[in-house]
Amino acid sequence: MAARFNDALTAVRDARADRGAPLVLELDLTADLVEGVPADPVTAVLARRRLTLRTVLDGLRRAGGDDRVGVVLARTGPAGMPLARVQEVRDAVIALRATGTVAIAYADSFGEFGGGTVPYYLATAFDEIWLAPPGDVGLTGVALETPFVRDALDRLGIESEIGQRHEYKNAPNTYLERGFTPAHREAMTRIAVSSAGQIVAGIAAARGLSVERVRELVDSGPLSGPEAFAAGLVDRLGYRDEVYAEARARAVTAAGQPRDGDGDCDGGRDGDGSPAAVGIAELEADPDEARLLYLGQYRKVARRHEATARLRPVHRWPPRPDGAPRPDGAPTKVVAVIHGTGPVVLGRGGPLTATGPAMTSDGLTAAFRTATRDDDVAAVVFRVDSPGGSYVASDLIRREVERTRAAGRPVVVSMGSVAASGGYFVAMEADAIVAQPGTLTGSIGVFGGKQVVSGLLGRVGISFEAVSEGANALILSPRRPFTDAERARLDAFLDRVYEDFTAKVAAARGLTRAQVHEIARGRVWTGADALERGLVDELGGFDRAVELAWEKAGQPATGTPPRLRLVPKLNVADRIRPPRNSEDRSAAAGSARWGPDGGLLGLVGRAGLGAGLAGLAGATGLPGWGPLAALAAQAGLPAAGPLLMPPVGLVV
Repeated sequence: MAARFNDALTAVRDARADRGAPLVLELDLTADLVEGVPADPVTAVLARRRLTLRTVLDGLRRAGGDDRVGVVLARTGPAGMPLARVQEVRDAVIALRATGTVAIAYADSFGEFGGGTVPYYLATAFDEIWLAPPGDVGLTGVALETPFVRDALDRLGIESEIGQRHEYKNAPNTYLERGFTPAHREAMTRIAVSSAGQIVAGIAAARGLSVERVRELVDSGPLSGPEAFAAGLVDRLGYRDEVYAEARARAVTAAGQPRDGDGDCDGGRDGDGSPAAVGIAELEADPDEARLLYLGQYRKVARRHEATARLRPVHRWPPRPDGAPRPDGAPTKVVAVIHGTGPVVLGRGGPLTATGPAMTSDGLTAAFRTATRDDDVAAVVFRVDSPGGSYVASDLIRREVERTRAAGRPVVVSMGSVAASGGYFVAMEADAIVAQPGTLTGSIGVFGGKQVVSGLLGRVGISFEAVSEGANALILSPRRPFTDAERARLDAFLDRVYEDFTAKVAAARGLTRAQVHEIARGRVWTGADALERGLVDELGGFDRAVELAWEKAGQPATGTPPRLRLVPKLNVADRIRPPRNSEDRSAAAGSARWGPDGGLLGLVGRAGLGAGLAGLAGATGLPGWGPLAALAAQAGLPAAGPLLMPPVGLVV
């Protein structure tokens, strides 16, 4: 009771403080947004100082239905944000503008002399684009770079014994080749062409220019501020103080005008977005003067108001045997949201390391079981942002998606920036797959093998001897090549995985095996191209996936978004205590576990050589080491597995 009283008192103070004050909501888009939910307490605390994608999307939706919000002012610039994530934010900004809210983008510079194509594309979703007078518009097009380290490995005395299925499964090419193969170049070129086409079309539509004119401007970039202004790419040249003064003046004019749209959302995590929390007392002022508030803080206050408004005596109603709706006061139906972020890893995992989050098979399957047992859950949205990883873990998660559907809970996958290889494997059994045009997906293929370091060790005076019992006991030893029999076992493994992968895609997507093989063979597609080939069902973002899940669950349209429930929604105790059994909700709290033994980098690390190789690998951007991935991750490389997407450079 004391906690509820405090919540109510806080809400009253908040409402009193911001009553009548026009708002300018600030949004910092100069850093990439966090995808998913942190899996351990330490990362969760650190992430509170960074905006999540969910915070931005939900905050913009709320702002569109709030009469107090006159202007949303976003600072943009190079952020390293993937194209699909940018498209999701663009969609939310366009929806905000449809409510009558003014949206202004400001940049100090869209790159200095280059690297500003994607940030500028994001800014074109806003009503106006302001640029600081000394800034540039680095609109230079799309380029994807891939590292090849074959010569470096040869000089070190390292041999790559890796097999792949098929010619487009290009992750091993980093180690096997000295440049693009024809298939590798073809696939990368198509990604660049598709991405560039989406960007150019979006800029042309937003700025009222022809596609041909935008391409001319791209080919003449980067452009100075005055050149960009003359070409119609920016609306105003002005410094920060000037754009903020303009935003405040517009907010005062616009505040109080009715807005379309309102809704309720109870999903995702709170984000801050500001260097320090904005105190509510700062809102107390003359209503004729606009106040600044970070979007993350605004959303936090709005959600607190909603929670307080819902406070009422709790009645526990038994389920109706006829399935009829429960009386007022009983829990309402929700859409469960399950995040699968990072490489796909087998098992429960251990403490999260600096390498980032992972999609663990134990954690994800437990989350789906939790959602299935929850009577309030009408449907599930599975948000996937993963380059792939373990074949076994991917299939276990796929199976749990299948079981959730069989239990009567529709599952809709919302693809993030990448959902490829193992990331596609976990998604293919869903009732529907929604992706952004710039999502990277597909990569239906497999690779595996090992790095042989006997030459390197010999050069530094290290030798090994081994005894074994069993013909293939040393099959993954990095100190010798595969024997003919061992190579045959590797080939059998690759064939088996590829056949299983393509067969399950064919069954799930209603395609023939021949059709799947034609679009598989390890090839990565953009979401736009994947839609044409039947790998995804619809183009759109997270919000569209929620709408689709609600529709497939047969729930009535109310004009407001359905409530979301994060699964698992764990407190600190759930995150750190051992689960009581495999059905306990804390069983879904597992994160990536980086193994302590075996493999190339583990071996050379113990020999005192790990730092040098890890530095080489990190500098060249290696995506993984196949069966040796756990040890590569131990040396600071990302986790991987036989279903890892080939490396694709960031579109800038």
